[in-house]
Amino acid sequence: MEHAEPSFWANPETWVRIGLGCFFLLLIVMKVPQKLWASLADTGNAVRAELDEAVRIRQEAQALLNQIKAERLEAEQKAKELIAFAEEEAQRLTAEAKTKLDESIKRRQAQAEAKIAQAEAKAASEVKAAAADLATQIAENILISRADGLKSDPLVDQAITQVATRLS
Repeated sequence: MEHAEPSFWANPETWVRIGLGCFFLLLIVMKVPQKLWASLADTGNAVRAELDEAVRIRQEAQALLNQIKAERLEAEQKAKELIAFAEEEAQRLTAEAKTKLDESIKRRQAQAEAKIAQAEAKAASEVKAAAADLATQIAENILISRADGLKSDPLVDQAITQVATRLS
């Protein structure tokens, strides 16, 4: 038995083609492709906006990083200057302290020398006073021994009598 081909309208492929054509025609009438392209364009625009935002944020981050690097370099330079100033100040204070110490030592040495000179002068005056006392004592002893030898001096007796008459 020979199999005959069905007629055009009886062929299932024809109906599949007609259905597929109606489906695509319906899609075109409902403007689905335009909406699809618009949706894709909106998605593309959103992605482009996000990329632009990411680029802007990256540029801001780069600018902030550069600013932070500049501030760090400035801070390091300031720290170096402070360290150098502190070292200079320490050297200056050390020299000043040494000078003050030398002056203090000289002043104390001068005071000690002055005290020694005073002590020497005092000792010399004490020796002189002791010598004068001794000389006075010796002179007194000599005068007493001479006076004992004279027992009576007419001039002294006369002076005593005059003093007594004048006092009365």
